[in-house]
Amino acid sequence: MLSSRTLSKASAINRAASVVESTANTIISNSFKVLCIGAGTGGISLSATLSKKLGRNEVGIIEPAEYHYQQPLWTLVGAGLKPFESTRSKMSDIIPERATWLKQSAAKIIPEKNQVVLGNGDVVSYEYLVIASGLELDLNAISGLSSAIGKDGVTTNYSPDYVTSTFKFLNEFKGGEAIFTMPATPVKCPGAPQKIAYLAEEIFRDNGVRASTNVSYYTGIGKIFGIDKYADSMWKVANGRNINVNLMHDLISIDSDKKQASFKVLPTNEIVTKKYDFIHVTPKMKPHSYLLNSGSNLTNEAGYVQVDNNTLRHTHYKNIYGIGDASSAPTSKTAAAACVQASVVKSNIYNLIRNTLTKENEVLYNGYTSCPLITSKSSVVMAEFSGYTGKPIETFFYNQAKESKFSYWVTSEFIPKVYWNALTSGAWNGPAPYRPLTNPLDSN
Repeated sequence: MLSSRTLSKASAINRAASVVESTANTIISNSFKVLCIGAGTGGISLSATLSKKLGRNEVGIIEPAEYHYQQPLWTLVGAGLKPFESTRSKMSDIIPERATWLKQSAAKIIPEKNQVVLGNGDVVSYEYLVIASGLELDLNAISGLSSAIGKDGVTTNYSPDYVTSTFKFLNEFKGGEAIFTMPATPVKCPGAPQKIAYLAEEIFRDNGVRASTNVSYYTGIGKIFGIDKYADSMWKVANGRNINVNLMHDLISIDSDKKQASFKVLPTNEIVTKKYDFIHVTPKMKPHSYLLNSGSNLTNEAGYVQVDNNTLRHTHYKNIYGIGDASSAPTSKTAAAACVQASVVKSNIYNLIRNTLTKENEVLYNGYTSCPLITSKSSVVMAEFSGYTGKPIETFFYNQAKESKFSYWVTSEFIPKVYWNALTSGAWNGPAPYRPLTNPLDSN
């Protein structure tokens, strides 16, 4: 734990008093100006800022989890470069002191009544609702995965339950077929599936087993990376290190007894089966089920909260916003995107509450996202771009599509400190304010 996250005794008492763990036969009388579902990257940033501005108990946070994770660092945990404990904090230490923590899951939203039903049946009302609940892993969407994962070389960095097994399996690997997968459907941190492939290839070299190993990356999409500038760099990395890249191959099943992985080749639907000795699987992911229980007007056909791309305001319910991975905004689902989306929404909601929101002061989201593509234990391709336009939005003056030791330091050391010391308290809203200093000529 960082010392800056250590609570004083008085603060801990105040925070404990703001936690509501209701029983099934008790109706919560709480009504909030702002209710946020989810205390991940976007939800915690938004709630921290608005609870400071609006005052004690005006902001409610629905979140059942015991821990808050900085998930982007799990790639480095899986490669043995960061300890798992550095990526998590107790949720009780992160929830803003002036907010009310409803330690329950959401079961249903009733937007016509401005209400949310909690998992135990209790009901909470709101003036403004922010949906920031992210995605959940759907291990059952890939046949055989749920029973195979965590055993015999099958792992994923996308779960706190299995991320530490990745490094264990990589270190135990003696050669053979090493496979890394990316599904055809949207996932959070879409660069992570290939990042661990590069780090694993480096581990195999360090352990002296690379010569007897085939490293293969199978992705269900038609590019190695969605933005051409950075895709060109990733092709150079993969080709230069003899990593086999297979596009349009979507993993559909794992046979752990035979140690085989089967892929559907898109769009022909041909089934290809490959042997593995180690496989890192990126599971398919889906919005949480409570959204599907909340009526067809709330989400699009895929289950994502249907928002205006620029304001992130719901297209039908004007007092509901969606941020982060649960949103329909067509940009990469990353912590960086969630942070900037939270800054847009918290500014606009605050002005709405004060009746001061105008076209002139309304903040709009430009699709910004960032994906530090870790290529080794000392280099990163720092992808920063708009998911709306596909154009780079780079923070630094150098060409961030090139592998860089400085970019690695930013990713592994600077960003974690900013995350725990500034983002979780609502003080970090993304790098845009600093770009005139760090990239004054907008050279890239």
